[in-house]
Amino acid sequence: MVLEATMICIDNSEWMRNGDYNPNRFQAQADTVNLICGAKTQSNPENTVGVMTLAGKNVRVLVTPTTDLGKILACMHGLEVAGEMNMTSGIQVAQLALKHRQNKKQQQRIIVFAGSPIKADKKTLEAIGKKLKKNNVALDIVDFGEEDDGKPEKLEALLAAVNSNDNSHIVHVPAGPNALSDVLLSSPIFTGDGEGGSGFAAAAAAGAAAAAAAVAGGTGFEFGVDPNLDPELALALRVSMEEERARQEAAAKRAADEAASKATQEGQEQGSSSRDVSMAEPSATVATGATGKGPDLMDDETALLEQALAMSMDNPGTSQSGAVSMGDTHMAEAGPEDQDLAFALQMSVQDSAKASAGNTEMSKVLGDQGFVSSILASLPGVDPNDPSVKDLLANLQADEEKKGEEKPKDGDK
Repeated sequence: MVLEATMICIDNSEWMRNGDYNPNRFQAQADTVNLICGAKTQSNPENTVGVMTLAGKNVRVLVTPTTDLGKILACMHGLEVAGEMNMTSGIQVAQLALKHRQNKKQQQRIIVFAGSPIKADKKTLEAIGKKLKKNNVALDIVDFGEEDDGKPEKLEALLAAVNSNDNSHIVHVPAGPNALSDVLLSSPIFTGDGEGGSGFAAAAAAGAAAAAAAVAGGTGFEFGVDPNLDPELALALRVSMEEERARQEAAAKRAADEAASKATQEGQEQGSSSRDVSMAEPSATVATGATGKGPDLMDDETALLEQALAMSMDNPGTSQSGAVSMGDTHMAEAGPEDQDLAFALQMSVQDSAKASAGNTEMSKVLGDQGFVSSILASLPGVDPNDPSVKDLLANLQADEEKKGEEKPKDGDK
């Protein structure tokens, strides 16, 4: 691989606004400059490239020879198109920039884009060519655009004066459908060999051959590069492919792990909701009663006990004899004219009698200690042997006995 320092001279004159090259001359030239800068820096890590303009108020160096490709490409943005091309001054300034290169072992090369008419005469161009040859500076010329006023002859004379051991080249690119960069890929500027090669000749030739084989339907080489011609480029492409494949596999594995984690979390949430439902169901079962008889039986038994307690707290004389005597008084005061009132009083007396009969039956039930104990044992959470329950039953029994002693006295009265 050739170690070179290259200066690229750009034609930014008013002629570059023409659209005979797609999309216009200046843009086609800029794309080609980017391709050449990338080729030079990739062919050898120590290669340097600089960029300068040939038109405007005066020639101007945009970037001195550097290995920073980003810096080289950035200088092309916002470049002004104006004035006329001054090739003689541009070549001399480019030679001076190469003279002050840092690495003196680098070979010197100037690439000139000429897309507008040349005002300098042939003798002046020949003198400049001889000076370049004396200083061991190679020259590549890209002739495109205007061809009037003997432009091709002047450029050929310049090339003949500077050429030494076929280290310099010229390419005439006529207007047409093909892009300027595509034409230069197969030109001697890229495919030249020997000491005056461009430094990217082998890789560019292999890439162009692989692209042509792919277009023609051939198989070509892996990654479009022949490993025999450029093993380092083929290895770099293979390593890049492996890194990309590893990155994609890691991304796919990460996505699968996230999906599995999400599914596990959803399963845990569903299991928690199921446990909540199962906890609610036993609570409902306990509410309906441990014996499975439902809430109706418990309500009846509870009401029965509450009624028994209420009976033990009431005054038996008032609840029975008083009601009867009051009924007798009302019946006595009622006359035969008020039949409805008499009927209502009679129904009231009957209801009181039924209540008294029910109270008597309840007293019999409470008097049977075995029956009461069996009922209390069937209730959930009630212990018949509890001292408080026994005291309650004893009080109830004492109240019933007291009622039984008082009833004959009320009857005697």
